[in-house]
Amino acid sequence: MKTRDLAYVALFAAIIAALGTLPAINVGPVPITAQTLGVMLAGSVLGARRGFLAVLLFLVLVAVGLPLLASGAGGLAPFAGATAGYLYSWPLAAFVVGWLTERVWDRYNVGWGLVANVVGGIVVVYAVGVPVLKAVAGLDWGTALWTGAAVFIPGDLFKAFVAAAVADVVRRSYPVIDRPRRAAGTR
Repeated sequence: MKTRDLAYVALFAAIIAALGTLPAINVGPVPITAQTLGVMLAGSVLGARRGFLAVLLFLVLVAVGLPLLASGAGGLAPFAGATAGYLYSWPLAAFVVGWLTERVWDRYNVGWGLVANVVGGIVVVYAVGVPVLKAVAGLDWGTALWTGAAVFIPGDLFKAFVAAAVADVVRRSYPVIDRPRRAAGTR
């Protein structure tokens, strides 16, 4: 890993932390935060590997006790609570967003970015977060799906669009993801 890569990873971990300064909106057991926008941006702008590492670095900083979550929480307690599944999903979400983004990098636009962010930043997060919420909070599936996913869909779609638009501008002006290498003899 190059020094530049380390700087990008640290920068995006800091962006996710900065987005945590926006207050969480409590709508049930899972708060609405801006930090999932940071997760989507990490994957969209940095790609799979560096996006994953940026989010993982952020979570390590939370685990060692820094109060970087939007709720002001830090330490190990958030990793055992009702919202733990969402935290665990973030590195995977950034990886999936980045992997999908890398696959369409040569023809990337806001539409492709929106697809990548919806699949990685919404579907992956809900797929991990909702079952953990259900299990830890002792909710039935209907309540878990409503309080852990449905109420977030409009805001998460907006965040996915913002992340896709920002990544499109970055790709055109200062591409961070390296152009995919083609195998010899292919066009």
